[in-house]
Amino acid sequence: MILITGGARSGKSRHAEQLAAAACERVLYIATSTVTDEEMAQRVSQHRAQRPAHWRTWEGYRDLGEVIRHRLQPGEGVMLECVTTLLANLLYDISGGASPDLLDFAAAERQLQAQVDDLIDACRCTLQPVYIVTNELGMSITPENRLARHFVDIAGRANQALARAADEVWMVVSGIGVKIK
Repeated sequence: MILITGGARSGKSRHAEQLAAAACERVLYIATSTVTDEEMAQRVSQHRAQRPAHWRTWEGYRDLGEVIRHRLQPGEGVMLECVTTLLANLLYDISGGASPDLLDFAAAERQLQAQVDDLIDACRCTLQPVYIVTNELGMSITPENRLARHFVDIAGRANQALARAADEVWMVVSGIGVKIK
């Protein structure tokens, strides 16, 4: 498992795609975004245009360990874009749209971490390389609202678990990837 992290618009997705393309002829691209408006549709379209046309795409953010275990074809690598979006989508599902003031973030984090742990387990079970993109959210000020503070905490702990389990970790800053593990 290879983890690629960095800030928003740091070039981490492009770096991950380059690593995957260099190592794998065929790739299963797992896209965790959901299209909620026209701007997001454009972003998804741009990401699709950037990657090789022969890569297969699976769109979704639930039970990705099962996707890796059962949808991967022989000789196919994996690129997962991205864990931060996966966590945000799952947190929204868990919350049911409730006010952040009413959420039990500890219980929500246990459910999210179970998804991350299952993803890690699936990555350990495959012989093919798995490239996982995530955002580094902890390099800024502490957010002023409760939801954002808890999300940064949850994502940070998930990223730490992924980094511990990863064979390699890359940090991308201003389009430059630096291998840190």
